[in-house]
Amino acid sequence: MIAYYFAYCYLCKNLLFQFLIIKIIKNSITMKKVKLISFGLLLAMGLATVVFNSCGDDPVLVTGISLDKATHTLAINEDFKLTATLTPSGATDKTVIWTSDKEAIAKVDNTGKVTSVAEGTAKITAKAGTETATCEVTVKGVRINGVVWATRNVGAAGAFAGKPEEVGSYYQWNRKKAWASTGTTVTGWDSNSAGGTVWEKANDPSPTGWRVPTKEEIEKLVDADKVTIEKKTENGVNGRKFTDKVTGNSIFLPAAGYRTAAAGSLTQVGTYGRYWGSTQYDATNAYVLRFTETIDVGITNFSRSTGLSVRPVADN
Repeated sequence: MIAYYFAYCYLCKNLLFQFLIIKIIKNSITMKKVKLISFGLLLAMGLATVVFNSCGDDPVLVTGISLDKATHTLAINEDFKLTATLTPSGATDKTVIWTSDKEAIAKVDNTGKVTSVAEGTAKITAKAGTETATCEVTVKGVRINGVVWATRNVGAAGAFAGKPEEVGSYYQWNRKKAWASTGTTVTGWDSNSAGGTVWEKANDPSPTGWRVPTKEEIEKLVDADKVTIEKKTENGVNGRKFTDKVTGNSIFLPAAGYRTAAAGSLTQVGTYGRYWGSTQYDATNAYVLRFTETIDVGITNFSRSTGLSVRPVADN
């Protein structure tokens, strides 16, 4: 039995407890009392057990944490995975706690999987021990048939309209000047067609990170095999709803009407929807997405001098 206690002490290499255990056992034997010997042995066992349990290696603490992405942008209803790396790699407790400061925009599960919910910016934080790392997540637009579309029309140059059903502003092709969506007539209208074969970046009124869609991107939006198109009224505004048949993602385009090429007169609000593409048709016309009260959605061409709506796509 005594050898057992010395084994404990040897493993722990604690000279103080070796001394205490020896003292207790010697005193117990000298007094020649069975009860005291039993008590001494029990006390020795208890002391040895405490020392044995406390003499293991000290835990290796986390001194740093990093993420594989500092920023990330994705569309609504999409997800991606963040990976955390701990320093040192041999840390005893490798638990990582994930949180989002705006779960209404982007949420994260306990594996680092981030799922977008609505447009905006959220900060994802990974915490291990007392160390933290963050990733700024930007959620913008809706992916429909492989193209990320804005949820609102362009309002003033460089800005979006306030709501999906708002008309925003009108623009002539390859020009950045915004024309109001109210008032039958305007002054200063230029009826001449702008030059160029594509809508130039310097003249694009879309907000930063967005641009006027190409003809091919419009074709994807009106592809009836992959997108459901239906008449819809949002908050009293007529228009069309486009829904991806696979994901269920959708956008609404209001029937914004347009301003005529000759004088910029406002017409057909609530019945016509015409949205610019960045691709020219010929020297005086460009491709547009078109729908009316009686005509289904499709692609046609329109005079470059006409004032139409712009619904941009993400500039990847």
